[in-house]
Amino acid sequence: MVKAVELMRIAYLECFSGISGDMFLGALVDAGVSPNLLEDTAAALDIGARLEIKRVMRGGISATKVDVYSKHEKDLPRGVFEEQQRQGQQRHDHAHAHKHDHAKTVSGRDSTAPETGQSAVSAPHEHGRRLADIREIIERTALCSGIKKTAIKIFEALGEAEAEVHNTSIDQIHFHEVGAVDAMVDIVCAAVGAESIKVERWMCSPLNVGGGTVQCVHGTLPVPAPATLKLLRDAPVYSSGPQVELVTPTGAAIVKTLCSGFAPFPAMKVDRAGYGAGTRDFPQHPNLLRLTIGEAEPGSFLEASSLTERITVLEANLDDLSPQVLAYAMERALAEGALDVFSVPAQMKKNRPGALLTVLARMEDANRLTELIFAETSTLGVRRREEQRQTLSRHWETVDTTWGPVRIKIANMNGAVSNYAPEYEDCRALAEAKHVPLRTVMQAAIQQYLQAEQQTSARLDTEASIQQRRAKSEKRFSKS
Repeated sequence: MVKAVELMRIAYLECFSGISGDMFLGALVDAGVSPNLLEDTAAALDIGARLEIKRVMRGGISATKVDVYSKHEKDLPRGVFEEQQRQGQQRHDHAHAHKHDHAKTVSGRDSTAPETGQSAVSAPHEHGRRLADIREIIERTALCSGIKKTAIKIFEALGEAEAEVHNTSIDQIHFHEVGAVDAMVDIVCAAVGAESIKVERWMCSPLNVGGGTVQCVHGTLPVPAPATLKLLRDAPVYSSGPQVELVTPTGAAIVKTLCSGFAPFPAMKVDRAGYGAGTRDFPQHPNLLRLTIGEAEPGSFLEASSLTERITVLEANLDDLSPQVLAYAMERALAEGALDVFSVPAQMKKNRPGALLTVLARMEDANRLTELIFAETSTLGVRRREEQRQTLSRHWETVDTTWGPVRIKIANMNGAVSNYAPEYEDCRALAEAKHVPLRTVMQAAIQQYLQAEQQTSARLDTEASIQQRRAKSEKRFSKS
């Protein structure tokens, strides 16, 4: 018999007014994450930052607003900050006797790198922290390793986008002082909050990036800013409503790291929802991020998700490496997050037999896996290219065999089952424990799955037949 399908706990972000770090934190708190948890996280970073959390109204909807304070300076979206600076300049244009104080009391949000125009205004030429410094700050906290890994991955995504924009290495990117504090609080608190709601999968709607232009260090640029656009590669985006920047680099980095795909609102049993407020209050446009948490059947949910993604392919030719060492290197790559690893026999120069090692990696993992290939193999070079990968949606069901439960992996295409297979490790464990041939366990699992499918199909046919007879009977009764 087939056990009831276990529901998957999911989280869905609706970015109809974009997303920023503080909006994400607000949505988390509004959806039930403890404010104390985020406040304690900000304090644990020990970088002189604190949170202010309050209820606000946006477009007639009650929402949670989270502000980051660093050294008594309040985080503001750079567009709001620029407007305040212009207004202040207009007020003082003719006050020549007034001595201007150029040390500002507020700072622009997401002050993370030069190209996005988000350097700390209080020290416009001051170099800030490098990624290594930020990693060290995060690593020395008492947070669990999974949260640290997520926070660092978000920062690395941010840094890689900036490095690509500026044609430099990620280690050369400076996160300016005020912005680094603000971004660290947003990102680490985001990682903590995301972990606390215990979902198995994050999904996101298409993102409204806003419009117009934004003033950057190197001049006026169109929205979205260059780094934001890099982070949103392969994500569905559009421009609507207010002509301002709606998706910040930090918000884009959070989506890129947490979310596994983009889709319309998925079929789910809703548990709770929360609204995170942006700083601006636009007329006729609620400046909100909505987070919905619920449960969905894995199959139906995955079919709604985007099954196309950009990946990095890493390759190396090996002609002087022991097969044992190659096998170990492949196992290490899989353990470190590679999507797939394989080797193909190859005839090398001087007619020596060798192997072509191929590693499929998420784009954000490519640098780390390249370092692993250099460390664990004898190669002197690794080739790299980006490719598009399309995968079938899949889910798991569990069947009971004579010897114990076995998971069945089921692939779907266009709403129909296209492939199914018993999980090898489950079958192997039962075969070894019960002293039964492996093939016997696998065949029994498949037979149980097919029998259950036939029973389900017969039940659905019977229900449909009953519905048809009932409809005909009601139609005859109405005529009489």
